[in-house]
Amino acid sequence: MKPTFNNRDHPHRRYNPLLDEWILVSPQRAKRPWQGQLEKNHHEIHNQYDPDCYLCAGNIRANGIQNPYYKGVYVFDNDFGSLLQDEVGGVEEFHELFVIKPEQGINRVICFSDDHSLTLPEMAIRDIQEVIDVWQDEYTNLGALDYINHVQIFENKGAVMGCSNPHPHGQIWAQSSIPSLVVRTGINLKKYFEKNKRSLLQDYVLEEQRKNERIVWENSDFIALVPFWATWPYETMIVSKRHIKSLVEFTEQEKKSLAEILKILTTKYDNIFETSFPYSAGIHQAPTDGGLNAEWHFHMHFYPPLLRSATVKKFMVGYEMLAEGQRDLTPEQSAEVLKRLPIDHYKNKHK
Repeated sequence: MKPTFNNRDHPHRRYNPLLDEWILVSPQRAKRPWQGQLEKNHHEIHNQYDPDCYLCAGNIRANGIQNPYYKGVYVFDNDFGSLLQDEVGGVEEFHELFVIKPEQGINRVICFSDDHSLTLPEMAIRDIQEVIDVWQDEYTNLGALDYINHVQIFENKGAVMGCSNPHPHGQIWAQSSIPSLVVRTGINLKKYFEKNKRSLLQDYVLEEQRKNERIVWENSDFIALVPFWATWPYETMIVSKRHIKSLVEFTEQEKKSLAEILKILTTKYDNIFETSFPYSAGIHQAPTDGGLNAEWHFHMHFYPPLLRSATVKKFMVGYEMLAEGQRDLTPEQSAEVLKRLPIDHYKNKHK
């Protein structure tokens, strides 16, 4: 007699409707012993100013330019950007298997605060809202340029995620092409929208609220949850409850609500292992290509790598590189962990 399927015990695959792909979930593997690599548990940063930091106010950056003595949020063009604003021509014709397309764009850095030690979970809600104001302005201004068709806002937090400077900051890559993952997401959002005349993510949020299995936190305007199809151990997604295409459509109340839920979610992350929790996070919203983009629905992804402790991370290798994504901890289990965690930062109890 066959055992009855249980998604907490038996391997299974889950479908991701945003990317039209599958993820393998192997909950039984979470019990295996770990003798692999341990990441360094970096000490917390306590100093509000670092004379050797390229991003601190008043300091000289690597290219010789001095930062102003800024307070709060500071934005500047990346000194070593991956994209260049200069337009080039005369591209050689290539065989269909060897295609090159010049890419034009702008890279910017956003320092969240002049305080070198202050990450998002430790910032005041009003200060996080200032960051959101800058996101809104940059998306609007960069997106208005004729040659910019997509504006990607993101943050890499922590050395384990490749962050080259510990001063809390994010980035913006604005470019002439719409990137591959955004194209795939847009295709699937549009397919659903044309079929149902509704936003895919709006319907998804309603179903998650009905099931109430993977919701971590919600307020009047946003919901933070572990996606049904999550790949990373403590992956989450923040989705606007209202069908909003981009930051441009936010009301003042919605910006405050987003700041609140960002602080709560990132605080919960830090509280998991009582460490400054690393992640890559980024916003997906309508491209700036001049289209209607009615199918787009604002959402923000968080991809943290830590799995069992502050020193054990999830590696995307082997099967993940050659076949499809795989996870051991089920999305429901990681949601339970995140939901139970307090919203008061762990450092406060040590003060």
